[in-house]
Amino acid sequence: MQQSSDGAFVEFERVQKSYDGETLVVKDLNLAIGKGEFLTMLGPSGSGKTTCLMMLAGFETATHGEIRLGGRPINQVPPHKRGIGMVFQNYALFPHMTVAENLSFPLEVRGMPKAEREQKIARALDMVQMGDFAGRRPAQLSGGQQQRIALARALVFEPELVLMDEPLGALDKQLREHMQFEIKHLHERLGITVVYVTHDQTEALTMSDRVAVFNDGVIQQIDPPDVLYERPQNSFVAQFIGENNTLDGTVESIEGDRCRVRLDHGEVIDAVAVNVRAPGERTRISIRPERVEYNAERMPADAFRIRAEVLEFIYMGDIYRTRLDVAGNQNFIIKTRNAPDQRRLKPGEVIEIGWRVEDCRALDAA
Repeated sequence: MQQSSDGAFVEFERVQKSYDGETLVVKDLNLAIGKGEFLTMLGPSGSGKTTCLMMLAGFETATHGEIRLGGRPINQVPPHKRGIGMVFQNYALFPHMTVAENLSFPLEVRGMPKAEREQKIARALDMVQMGDFAGRRPAQLSGGQQQRIALARALVFEPELVLMDEPLGALDKQLREHMQFEIKHLHERLGITVVYVTHDQTEALTMSDRVAVFNDGVIQQIDPPDVLYERPQNSFVAQFIGENNTLDGTVESIEGDRCRVRLDHGEVIDAVAVNVRAPGERTRISIRPERVEYNAERMPADAFRIRAEVLEFIYMGDIYRTRLDVAGNQNFIIKTRNAPDQRRLKPGEVIEIGWRVEDCRALDAA
């Protein structure tokens, strides 16, 4: 299967989906995914991400628009003829079959000879470090082992595209983190295209080449993880990805890519003008907790400085997490690394904090 002329392997063109003929769950989606890319669809429940995955898999039909795979329209192609591997949260293994029989099933459906099937099954099980479990049944496996088998079954017929719907949602935290890296390494080794759905932002940032953040049936921003985190384009993305401090105010002036904002509490600060257009407009300032400094020696000479009251100081091992009252926001958070020269703060203490203007973004008023 070849890529289309513009280089996209998976394409959504003006795709819409409605279940009741009135409300659009997915609104005019245009999305191009490159061959070999790991793209994650991230968003809260009901944002449209899973519906997009189900339309790509063929389990849901688009109300409007076209979906293409390798340049070929697939709207009318049934799921079993799309050649797509699929991994679900609930594993979806056949309980009455052994591990080997579970992996053999998609190969038998494709009419593959027995000797070739056995070869591919052994290779897929080795891929997920489950070579010794071919004769076991799913009930004899742990959750993590079952998910590895589900992953092997999705890969056994060597698809060019694998879809994963919250595949690690049922696993405990430690195993989930381990499996994130296993899937990421498998993707890198095999060069397959992966479209992954999750509501877990850490998972998305850890694994993906690009992340598409969904809300209300619309992609709010699609970018590599570092761009998404460091340079959110609107208030929803800033709040949904990672921890974020906000300060509300009104734009006083805009000059180039900078703006001056008067906070509701009265202070005037400078920020990068990201999602503001004119003076008088309401805005929400966004600053990441780790970009704020209270240690005077570490503060840049040109840092914006503001007074703050310490409300809570929490030791978390590798970091200190401090909650402050800043310009009326009593949930303003600073994260600082645990270092010998880092001063421990006390509740009630009034300190000066600072940040670079480049780390302060003026977004929509949400």
